[in-house]
Amino acid sequence: MEKYTPAVDAVAGSVTASALVGLIPLLVFFAALVVLKRSAHVSGLIALITAIVVAVAGFKMPVGYALMSALQGAAFGIMPIALIVIFAIWLYQLTVINGRFEDLRNIFDRVGHGDIRVQALLIAFCFGGLLEALAGFGAPVAITATMVMALGIKPLRAAAAVLVANTAPVAYGAIGTPITTAGKLTNIDPNVIGAIIGRQSPILALVVPLILLFIIDGRRGVKDLWPIALVTGVTFAVFQFLSSNFFSYELTDIVAALGGLGGTILFMKIYEPRGSVEARERLGVAEPPKAEKISGERTFLALFPYLALIVVFGIAKLVPPVTAFLASTDVKIPWPVIHEALVDETGAVRDSTVFTLSWLSSPGSLLLITGIIVAIVYSFCTSGGKFPSPLDAAAKELGNTFYRMRWAGLTIVLVLSLAYVMNFSGQTISIGVWLAGTGAAYAFLSPLLGWIGTAVTGSDTSANALFAKLQQTAAVELNVHPELTVAANTSGGVVGKLISPQNLAIAATAANMPGQESVIFRKVIGWSVVLVLFLCLLIGLQSTPVLGWMLAGLELAPLGG
Repeated sequence: MEKYTPAVDAVAGSVTASALVGLIPLLVFFAALVVLKRSAHVSGLIALITAIVVAVAGFKMPVGYALMSALQGAAFGIMPIALIVIFAIWLYQLTVINGRFEDLRNIFDRVGHGDIRVQALLIAFCFGGLLEALAGFGAPVAITATMVMALGIKPLRAAAAVLVANTAPVAYGAIGTPITTAGKLTNIDPNVIGAIIGRQSPILALVVPLILLFIIDGRRGVKDLWPIALVTGVTFAVFQFLSSNFFSYELTDIVAALGGLGGTILFMKIYEPRGSVEARERLGVAEPPKAEKISGERTFLALFPYLALIVVFGIAKLVPPVTAFLASTDVKIPWPVIHEALVDETGAVRDSTVFTLSWLSSPGSLLLITGIIVAIVYSFCTSGGKFPSPLDAAAKELGNTFYRMRWAGLTIVLVLSLAYVMNFSGQTISIGVWLAGTGAAYAFLSPLLGWIGTAVTGSDTSANALFAKLQQTAAVELNVHPELTVAANTSGGVVGKLISPQNLAIAATAANMPGQESVIFRKVIGWSVVLVLFLCLLIGLQSTPVLGWMLAGLELAPLGG
């Protein structure tokens, strides 16, 4: 069997030429999406074909290997990514078809004093952060987009808002998986990586609520509600810093989301939102019936899906025996043709060619289990306490959700296929090595690697799998603390997620905007660029005496002098 080792200088023996050629599939994708205004799945298909051509012609990858790389990416796109999103949307739809969403909306209406902008802020930022902590992988965007839109917020505003809101908690998402992955690949203590991110990401949390208000209601929204946004951002940021540095990086987003929600609720006991009625008129939202005081039972049932979600994921992720059992059910599948054929420069087989079928331990399976529990409870209540109760409506809605998600699911499959071809052929790593060769400017540019990696793969974890080791190696050569650049990869990735084709497809589907991913992309790309440039400046200065004090008290590797 022919061995294939990706070469970072495969094109004309030049890293620069290889990186520029490696960028072509990404440029093609965004050109098709934004300039030609093709749908995301068509753009993804065009970019995938381009990536295969580049892999074969430019990076000398055998055709069979390129095709099998694409198939492995497609498999990962289906299981678990697409299923996570489908089951997340189904879980939300259960509240709708059972008449519980109106009660949930009533709860948020009372908490937000009737101001839909405050309600949207709490759902997208705080509740979305909690979902990111537990599930990740697109589930927060899928669920919160539908909830925000149900408040009356227009689809485009809702989709853009939840994508931006999803930035602040991503670094610690899915019980800290991106940080754990980076630590495992670099042998750097993940607690140190998490602590450094806790001195970067909270600064984003301070401004994201203000951005959300601007997206939802423009300058007037910011003028009316900036005190509430400030309290939400500050409390979230403070708890994020404290948990990541002094408690647990794995639980950081849970602590921060609950802290931010609690801080806002307490503040609103003494502060009344301004301009609520005028905002409804501007946004074209009808005045809802006056929030009634619902019974404790109705309140519990309205919140039950999300309480169940927290319990199921909490047990699965935080109870070691359960976590170990679930992990033991994973099935490792050496991918045909490319396993043992794709090797690194030492001749070692790449672990990434083994496909892990997480049929029980994946977030998608846990969401399905949660949905089944919710469907049984709701159906039992609806049937007047008779057991077993009918579940026909829940099953039918699951089928409807699969149908509505067909194009978004195809987009996810194609984008993950694109990512795997680019990764396995060496296109992505060539881009990384090129950026790493910028010398003294590297510390300033290090977040861009995470930004690009997450934009391509849709996952901060995957971006760390791609670039964490490269970040460490480049930092050592350039006499920069490697812990800082590895953390920068994760922090940069959080603002790459809102322009990821995978997340754009999820947002478009959840907001009932099929085929309009390019419209959402144009709405959020500016925020992504501004935020990543801010992180570049912040992290670059943290590598110098100007802001180096922000890393004080951490056990960092000594510099070479």
